[in-house]
Amino acid sequence: MVNTEAFSKRLKQIMDYYSLSSAGFAEAIGVNRSSISHLLSGRNKPSLDFVIKVVESFEEVELYWLLNGKGSFPNTASILKPTAATPSPAEEIKSEVAPITSKNKEDDIEHIIIFYKDGSFKKYRPN
Repeated sequence: MVNTEAFSKRLKQIMDYYSLSSAGFAEAIGVNRSSISHLLSGRNKPSLDFVIKVVESFEEVELYWLLNGKGSFPNTASILKPTAATPSPAEEIKSEVAPITSKNKEDDIEHIIIFYKDGSFKKYRPN
């Protein structure tokens, strides 16, 4: 059985992590705003449909953590894993970046990190 009070705290933690209001969170997962309000207040228990929508909408949320509080949030493995549609770092650098030339060793680039709004990032090392 899901502890409603603890679940609402984890739900609030997700909303804070993504800087979402109740309305923004409801829109992101495709539910009514009142559903979020009722869950946060402890009036309602989460439905299976609601839990699935959260987990599918936010890949950093682990199902077991959301339901039981066990595990971690955000799920760092999902943040760092590349998707199938993502080109490899070497392919992306070669296709989008001109060769880097430098007169001084101090100007050489060691690595490039791209940060995304969702908190994930990609790290590249030029050849």
